Amino acid sequence: MMFRSLSKILRHFSTSTPTLFERIVSRQIPAKIIYEDSQALAFEDISPQAPVHFLVIPKVLNGLTKLSQAQENHKELLGHLLWVTQKVAKDRNLEKGFRVVINNGEEAGFFIIKY
Repeated sequence: MMFRSLSKILRHFSTSTPTLFERIVSRQIPAKIIYEDSQALAFEDISPQAPVHFLVIPKVLNGLTKLSQAQENHKELLGHLLWVTQKVAKDRNLEKGFRVVINNGEEAGFFIIKY
């Protein structure tokens, strides 16, 4: 009985608690924002792994919590996120080249901390 209740609480926590990225979008957590429009937000990584390291995230997830969960209705947003990436790269004078990394799942190093 207690196990079922705990399981239900954990399920609720994992689906209803805002992620770190959602809290950045809502300005509950500060970030050095370098680009923003109605669909996307780009900000500098707080633990950069390269001289220029920024993240581009959707402002509204609409079920898109990782690339492997993309649906047909996410195509426009995914294209927009890549467009934002190249725009920010150009703004950072990276025309000669830049690398784009998309981590998908914990085994790829992707995780989102929930508070």
